[in-house]
Amino acid sequence: MLFAGRKNIDMLNGTLWDKILMFAIPLALTGILQQCFTAADVAVVGQFAGEAAMAAVGSNTPVVGLFVNLFVGVSLGTNVVISQLTGRGDTRRIRQAVHTSLLLALVGGVILTLIGELAAAPLLRLLDVPDEVFPMALSYLRIYILGLPVIFLYNFEAAIFRSQGETGKPLIALAVSGVINVLLNLFFVIVLKRAADGVAAATVLANLISSAMLFVMLMREPGAIRVHPHELKLDPVLLKNILKIGIPSGVQSCVFSLSNICVQSAINSLGTIVIAASAAAFNLEIFSFFIINSFGQACTTFVGQNYGAGKEERCVRTLKSSLLLDALFAVLSCSLILVFATPLLSLFNGNPDVIRLGTIRLKYLFFAYIFSLFIENFSGYLRGYGMSAIPAMTALVSVCGVRILWVFTIFRHHPDFPMLMTVYPVSLGINALCLGVSSLVFARKRGRNGFGGKLPY
Repeated sequence: MLFAGRKNIDMLNGTLWDKILMFAIPLALTGILQQCFTAADVAVVGQFAGEAAMAAVGSNTPVVGLFVNLFVGVSLGTNVVISQLTGRGDTRRIRQAVHTSLLLALVGGVILTLIGELAAAPLLRLLDVPDEVFPMALSYLRIYILGLPVIFLYNFEAAIFRSQGETGKPLIALAVSGVINVLLNLFFVIVLKRAADGVAAATVLANLISSAMLFVMLMREPGAIRVHPHELKLDPVLLKNILKIGIPSGVQSCVFSLSNICVQSAINSLGTIVIAASAAAFNLEIFSFFIINSFGQACTTFVGQNYGAGKEERCVRTLKSSLLLDALFAVLSCSLILVFATPLLSLFNGNPDVIRLGTIRLKYLFFAYIFSLFIENFSGYLRGYGMSAIPAMTALVSVCGVRILWVFTIFRHHPDFPMLMTVYPVSLGINALCLGVSSLVFARKRGRNGFGGKLPY
């Protein structure tokens, strides 16, 4: 690698499949642990505070996703920019990109927190959260929003490490904070007799710990990604390119969240039991999605470094390897969850109706994940070249448009849970088709023009 003494993955030489696995597996585990914060919230309140408190936490899922996914997407801009600079070997610009990214995370997180606190109640009203759940749901959301700066900081810190092929340290930080989160959940709910607000506070404190751990690690890192607090400043050119890549990625994630808010509103209209069942199933299905997504992020980082180094052939090989490995692990994870669906769902709530409806959601979503596999990897491939607008535009039209249209037309005439869940495979299937066609057009254009690793910074 570029920096002596580092034990990061060499993405520019040798075989790809084993290195993609080394990158993707810790990343998937990191995402799973991050989701365990919310899963622990749902499980603890479901077992010790009742179905209303569980529904209060679950009804916030799409709103929380809307805020978090925006800056998770923007952090992909950091990943791509630093990956490309690493492939080119530009240590000076890597250092500037690191400090620009961290300051962007802090400032952006504070701004979004202020906006979120003002928008919390209107967003929950828009979701038609039932009156008996609304006060607890609002309390949970407002406390969670207070923690957005540290959540965003963690994701930008993790993006910096991942750009160098280091996925283990973000995993370690989340493992520690995840254990603390569960313990705090139990303390706030059982000892202090709190409900949704207690688990929200526990999640914020756990995220604070994970982001602080990574910041300390970055301050001790050798080489170009080492953080020096006095060097935190925004480089205009790097900031522009991070946002140019990251904002469309964030918009793409927000499009999914916005469409899911519309779907969640329809779910809420079906009653508290359906809300609870959907929340429980979501906290299982998302584990498989993180596995799928981890290979897409691996594709982004590997393509980014090889594009920066001018190794076009390895970019194409990366996409093929990521797709094949992703398919294998996606089938395995989805199959295991379906086989053990009943005992897993009962961890959140033992109501037979919650388990039955939760199983229905799992079946529909896992079928839709066939298309998610292609979406994540082709999106990752394009982002590695800095082309994040194409995935964002296809998602806006084919996901957001289809889901909103479905809810206000087909679901309105057939208001039942299976019909609502059908929107996921339909919308993702259309998105996968549009993205596949767009990727072919981009590949032909790249073949004619020869991008050759030319970076705009």
